Amino acid sequence: MKIAFYAPMKSPDHPTPSGDRRMARLIGQALRKGGHKVDLASEFRSFNKTGNLQLQSEIEETGHQEAQRLIKSFRTMPEKGWPDVWFTYHVYHKAPDYLGPVVSKALGIPYLIAEASHAPKRKTGLWASGYAAAEAAIGQADRVFHMTRLDGECLKPVVSSKEKLVYLPPFLDELPQSPEMGLLEKESIIAGLKPDCLTLLTVAMMRSGDKLNSYRQLAEALSYLPKEGWQLVIVGDGEKRADIEQMFRSFEDNVLWMGERPQEDLYALYRLADLYVWPASGEAYGMVFLEAGACGLPSVAGRIRGVPDVVLDGRTGLLSPENDMQAFAELIRKLINDPELRTQFGDNAQIFVREERSLEKAASLLDTHIKACRS
Repeated sequence: MKIAFYAPMKSPDHPTPSGDRRMARLIGQALRKGGHKVDLASEFRSFNKTGNLQLQSEIEETGHQEAQRLIKSFRTMPEKGWPDVWFTYHVYHKAPDYLGPVVSKALGIPYLIAEASHAPKRKTGLWASGYAAAEAAIGQADRVFHMTRLDGECLKPVVSSKEKLVYLPPFLDELPQSPEMGLLEKESIIAGLKPDCLTLLTVAMMRSGDKLNSYRQLAEALSYLPKEGWQLVIVGDGEKRADIEQMFRSFEDNVLWMGERPQEDLYALYRLADLYVWPASGEAYGMVFLEAGACGLPSVAGRIRGVPDVVLDGRTGLLSPENDMQAFAELIRKLINDPELRTQFGDNAQIFVREERSLEKAASLLDTHIKACRS
C-alpha cells in the first residue's frame, strides 16, 4: 500500500540527529519491510518548545494551510495515485498533528498514529491549544500505536475502542552480528583502559536538559562507589561537554572520554564493556539500552517512564527508583561484585532484543493493522 508518512515534531530528514528522528526513520523502515511504499507527506514542523501563544497560533494556521495544500495536490492526480493510509509519528501537546486528521478525512483513508502521548495536566495553560489538537487527532485515529506501556495506560481514556490501541514496543533495525573496530582504533581504546578493572559504559549526547541532568545524577552515583575496581567509558559530545567533564573531575583517574563515535564503533564498545549505566532522567524509553542488550551488555538504569519496556528489571538488567542515586550506585555495586549475574543478564538481553525487538517483528505488527484498517 501507499503510505503518506509525517512526523510533526521532527522530520526523519531533519539534519540534527536525535532519538526522535531515529525512531521516525525506523518506523519508515518497518513499513517498507512490510512491503509498503512510504512517501514523506510534508516536512511541516508543528513543534513548539516554549509554549509561546502567538507562535502556537501561527503554527496552527500554517498547519491548516499546509493541510489544504496537500488535499488540493492529491486531488489534482488520479485517485489511484492517492495514499492508501496516512501515518503520523509522534503526536503530543508540543507537536500536534494539524495535517493527518484533515487530509485523511478529506481523502477517505485510514489515519494511524505511532507514539502518541496524552497529558491531561496540559489541558489548561500554555499548551492548551496544542493539547486539544493532539487529543482530537488521537481520538480520530483508526489505530494508535503506543511504544511504552505507560503511554498506553494514559491513552485509554482518549482512544475510542480497545482494538484501536496497539502496543508497538521500541525496536532496532540491523542487529549486530560480530562488529569489530579497526585494529589501531581498538588498540587505542584498550590502551586507555585499566586491564584489572570492570568497565562501565555510558553513551549519550552532551546537551542541556534531561541529558545534562542524567550526567549529573551519574556523577553523584559514582561518588557512592569505592574508588577502586571500576572505570567508566563515556561516549558522546555536545555543547555541555565542559560542564560534564567538570562534574566528573573527582573521578578523572577512573573516566575515559571517547568523544562522539560512529555506530559501528559503538557496537564494539558495547561488547568491550561489562555494564551499561545511565540514570535516564526524562527518557521516553532509551534506544541505547536496546543497542547494549543486542550486544549482550546488561544495564543499570532508572525506573522512569518507558525504560522498563527496554530494560527488564531482574532479567536484562536492574532498575533503581527514580532520582535515587544511592540506590543506583548500590545496583552498580551489586553487578560489579556478581560476574555470573552480569553474564546471565547479558545473555537474556541479547535474546530479548533479537526475539522481541527486531525490525521484522515491528514490520509484521504494523502490516497486520494497516491491512485491518483497509479491509
